[in-house]
Amino acid sequence: MLKQVLLRHGESQWNRENRFTGWTDVDLSDTGRMEAAKAGRQLRDHGIVFDGAYVSVLQRAIRTLWLLKEAMDQVWMQEVKDWRLNERHYGSLQGLNKTEIAEHYGEAQVHLWRRSFDVRPPALHASDPRHPRFDLRYRSLPAGRLPTGESLDDTLLRVLELWYESILPDMQAGKTLLIAAHGNSLRALVKHLDALSVAEIEALTIPTGVPLVYEFDDELRVLARYYLSEEAGQREAA
Repeated sequence: MLKQVLLRHGESQWNRENRFTGWTDVDLSDTGRMEAAKAGRQLRDHGIVFDGAYVSVLQRAIRTLWLLKEAMDQVWMQEVKDWRLNERHYGSLQGLNKTEIAEHYGEAQVHLWRRSFDVRPPALHASDPRHPRFDLRYRSLPAGRLPTGESLDDTLLRVLELWYESILPDMQAGKTLLIAAHGNSLRALVKHLDALSVAEIEALTIPTGVPLVYEFDDELRVLARYYLSEEAGQREAA
């Protein structure tokens, strides 16, 4: 039986401030750091040893992974950083307070931007300093690949590209992997793994800092999924 663990980063500063974050490179809050270390201790206590990890290029996910590795006493764990695991890009909403935006545009519209599968937020202008073309970590990417605002469907496409290119081959080689990423990039992967409908994925929320374990058979079919936390969810057969 093969395992894979998905982990949404610990609470970030902007999670705490109720802001749209997206690709903005915000660090963890003190609570988020504690969540990351706790996740590492939970995985260690369950005897899980990873062959490697995949992580986005945003520091809240990277910091979560580093704190987890330290708590697991697996600081040697190899890691692959890839932008395709980044959070969904929230376009011109990034940095804005969700409550204030709801007061301006209405709760129904903000709900569509946050939870719908195929509705994109307002896009960033090319001259906006928040545009990823101004960020050195994306300098090698073609301009056409840089998002200015994504739906969850858009996020799914890039996550699946990485899945088939690298993650799935690693699993086929028998590796136990950790994927440290974000609420929406992980929701996209869960939609794929569990073959969820649009309605099901729109209703799904992944908590910060709680390991979500998948167990697979030899054909990489999902046998079970469960959170390592009684509060977040129970063991569930596929």
